[in-house]
Amino acid sequence: MMWEEPIPTQPELAARFRALVEQGRPLVLPGAHDGLAALLARRAGFEALYLSGAAFTASLGLPDLGLVAGEETARRAQEIVAAAGLPLLVDVDTGFGGPINVVRTGRQMVAAGVAAVQVEDQELPKKCGHLSGKRLVSAREMAQKIEALRRTAPSLVVVARTDAAAVEGIEGAIARARIYRAAGAEILFPEALTSEGEFRRFAEAVGGPLLANMTEFGRTPYLTAARLFELGYQVVLFPVTALRVAARAMEEAYRTLREAGTQRALLSRMQTRKELYEIIGYFDYEALDERLARSELPEVGEGATES
Repeated sequence: MMWEEPIPTQPELAARFRALVEQGRPLVLPGAHDGLAALLARRAGFEALYLSGAAFTASLGLPDLGLVAGEETARRAQEIVAAAGLPLLVDVDTGFGGPINVVRTGRQMVAAGVAAVQVEDQELPKKCGHLSGKRLVSAREMAQKIEALRRTAPSLVVVARTDAAAVEGIEGAIARARIYRAAGAEILFPEALTSEGEFRRFAEAVGGPLLANMTEFGRTPYLTAARLFELGYQVVLFPVTALRVAARAMEEAYRTLREAGTQRALLSRMQTRKELYEIIGYFDYEALDERLARSELPEVGEGATES
């Protein structure tokens, strides 16, 4: 985002997110775990972004086990919003505690300019949604968290994720989703569905708006955004795709440097200095600095002399 572009307000970003969900085509949300990733996604044409808890914690060198706090997540979210100026959906895990904690989390996210938050119904310590051994809070406690968000941060779009399909079966996930919608969730997110049939069953039973998670190497089959939209899912996540690709590229680059002692073999695979500067607006900022720092001589009035 260039310096001359004003950062939209949180209500503006939330309104834009809602409009994108209702646009009549799938809203594809790529994971963007930092400001540079956000700028690259924006340049690729994406209209909104997703901050994945798994990607964020991985970028800190940590596992996705509920180890980060609301303050850390809000700070990273604010950096992403400031960089790209796009609506951002943020994974806030369980809300970082019970219903009282969720109140603070919602306020932190609004202050950070976040358009939407995703809260899930796992117990702490939470696990990645595609691993075994997940434990759930009661549907009533989850509903209380949703209600707390709606009351204290009404401008936020609330996405309610249920991990019940792997614990209580698809019918359990449907029952919980209905309770969460009644509590005020605008978008429902069934995690770790294992077949196209489950996606269809959930959508037919619950209705939209719905969100589908197309993470890699998990329990869910790979379906296109277009197919998911046909099944009734307006929002499609690709939460960790970019980070996984970038991590593999860095892994190979470090190996090459260690073994060859030179980066020459990597040059053709690199973004050039010029390309990077264009993305981050280097010369725009430099031009602004020169304009602001430029000295101008005062005008000499008629009849006055310069000393």
